[in-house]
Amino acid sequence: MNNVWNKIIYKIWSPIYDKIFNSKIFLRARKDIFLEMPFENSQRVLFVGVGTGADLELLNHIDLDITAIDYSPDMLGKASAKFKNSSIMFLEMDAQNMEFDDMSFDYVVGSLILSVVPDADKCFQEMRRVVKQEGRIVIFDKFSPSNHKLSLAKKVIRPLIRVLGTDIGLNFEELYLKNNENLLIEEDKPVMLKGMYRKIVIRRI
Repeated sequence: MNNVWNKIIYKIWSPIYDKIFNSKIFLRARKDIFLEMPFENSQRVLFVGVGTGADLELLNHIDLDITAIDYSPDMLGKASAKFKNSSIMFLEMDAQNMEFDDMSFDYVVGSLILSVVPDADKCFQEMRRVVKQEGRIVIFDKFSPSNHKLSLAKKVIRPLIRVLGTDIGLNFEELYLKNNENLLIEEDKPVMLKGMYRKIVIRRI
């Protein structure tokens, strides 16, 4: 995967994305995660890879200072059209090289983004960089088993799935060990498909 290809593939995905990833089991998972998040009035919240704005639909965004970024102008256009009368700031931006100051946000939300970007390490490092001290990173994504072992079937189809715009072999434990300075995992729980999809909340200390 690379940024050029991602723009192409998500241009294709954008008209049908909500029908797949904002319905049925995905919608139930998003509701479980974001309806219970303890956001407080006026907090600065960054959505990294906001896509079509599926998560934003579950929030009382009026009381929050929300910035939403995505590298795909087509996906971002879908999201901004849903909230054209809101105060949400939508920006076309690379999640691996964000144009924000250090420690800018109370919450940084990465929903189905680490498994999509070409370099998950860079993306995670940027999320850590822009979250405030005592702020939180909220991750909803798919990861390989914690023991690093993919099934034979997943090993076979992984290259094809990557061409379609996502990675089913990303290991969170490995990613976290390389980038966990001043971070503490507060919650890590399975939310979908027998734990393939997880909710992870990390506090910057």
